[in-house]
Amino acid sequence: MKYTDIDFNNKNILITGAAGFIGSNLCFYFQENYPEANIVALDCFRSGETFSNGNLKSFGHFKNLLGFKGVVISGNINDKELLKELESSYTFDYIFHQAAISDTTVLEQDLMVKTNVNAYEDLLKIAIKHKANMIYASSGATYGDSDRFEVGFEQPNNAYGFSKVMMDNITYKYLKDGVDISIVGLKYFNVYGPREFFKNKTASMVVQFGHQILKGNTPKLFEGSDKILRDFIYIEDVIQANIKACFPKKSGVYNVGTGKARSFEDIVNILQKELEVDNGKQYIPNPYIGAYQFFTQANIETTKENLEYEPRFSMEDGIKAYIPEIKRLFETEVKK
Repeated sequence: MKYTDIDFNNKNILITGAAGFIGSNLCFYFQENYPEANIVALDCFRSGETFSNGNLKSFGHFKNLLGFKGVVISGNINDKELLKELESSYTFDYIFHQAAISDTTVLEQDLMVKTNVNAYEDLLKIAIKHKANMIYASSGATYGDSDRFEVGFEQPNNAYGFSKVMMDNITYKYLKDGVDISIVGLKYFNVYGPREFFKNKTASMVVQFGHQILKGNTPKLFEGSDKILRDFIYIEDVIQANIKACFPKKSGVYNVGTGKARSFEDIVNILQKELEVDNGKQYIPNPYIGAYQFFTQANIETTKENLEYEPRFSMEDGIKAYIPEIKRLFETEVKK
């Protein structure tokens, strides 16, 4: 589905983090709707290297780009020579910057800031030089301990959330100084959908619960899960927001969620209904009390106003659309 009247055919589009979850979905959105678009897919593909927490340094996976026909570049956005090459070899019309260290448990603060903050400003300078509109991934994690989920009330409680606040601050500085491009930061809330599987433990609980159920296991929920609420958003609505951010009414930073909080209990109930499997539920103590968000809900009024964004998928609709992919992954990746 096309979300805008903009014709992206023959436009030069850079997508960073292109072998990741949201980046790969953007690649295929353009390929399917604008076959003459020139897409450059940049990703730091996984190598087996890990952080001190044991998690992979990159979740980029070639399987997310199977069928992609554009240019693929393996590279790290911290590589100044790579950025110079991109600046001199292309003239981009749009840059979708999804690349980041997105693991909220990473302890290497120096690398987090270098990758998420400093590299963003380097890319933004290229965007300004090329007169390319910039759309980048901020995060709902910027709100952290806040009880008000609207821009200006951020209280990050980890290095990842902090890094995204710093990215937003860079955006505000450049907009205040005046630029000839639009810059839009999108604060994603809890995204789920196809091409997230290779995020491993950081993939959504939708796919994780789905595979638990298909294995015949009883889904494990924290006690009181019916009262642990999150703003879960289906990937198609995230793509919609990115596309509509190409020509915003006003540059800035916007929440991308549904505006409706739902429980983890709801996820399990919908999955068991759609999969036609009832394995019951098992409740376990929550070990993260005191360091755990019990509620997130995006205020999307300014997103609706300035991006003309309107979420299309309820949780029921999103999970139903996702079920065939959850089943396919179970057969091809989980059961192996």
